Amino acid sequence: MTTEIATLGGGCFWCLEAVYQELQGVEKVESGYSGGELIDPSYEQICEGDTGHAEVVRLYFDPAIVSYREILEVFFTIHDPTTPNRQGNDVGSQYRSVIYTHSSEQMETARRVMIEMANVWDAPIVTELADAPVFYKAEAYHQDYFINHPLQSYCAFVVAPKVAKFRKIFTDKLRR
Repeated sequence: MTTEIATLGGGCFWCLEAVYQELQGVEKVESGYSGGELIDPSYEQICEGDTGHAEVVRLYFDPAIVSYREILEVFFTIHDPTTPNRQGNDVGSQYRSVIYTHSSEQMETARRVMIEMANVWDAPIVTELADAPVFYKAEAYHQDYFINHPLQSYCAFVVAPKVAKFRKIFTDKLRR
């Protein structure tokens, strides 16, 4: 079995983590930080919004079960790629929409999907597309956040609706 890696940012990493944990073929999801200058940043430093890092998830997936294209189709469905440096009430460069690729094949697939998605959204897509920089895993309390805190207010009002949308649209891709 071959495992590939995908690194994506689309607002708060709790949202992406919760969705991708339910996607068939995704073996592991880690929340973390990428794209900034600071070495091994903390959540508190990221929240200040001046480190250059984005909140991201790193997915380990089996391409025989779920393709990189399918991962990106989910990505463009569960967040708004047209709002620079924000998702809903989460505002700041750490919440930007970003795809960090791990190969030339991923880069080409991401370019094609972004062109296709431009026809779906009414506003221009502002998703950053770049080679994957260093990934720093977030603190332990951020991992599996929605699973561990489903009734926490942010989870109930922000994360849960994204998970519900994913479940409704991608019924055939749910982890069994």
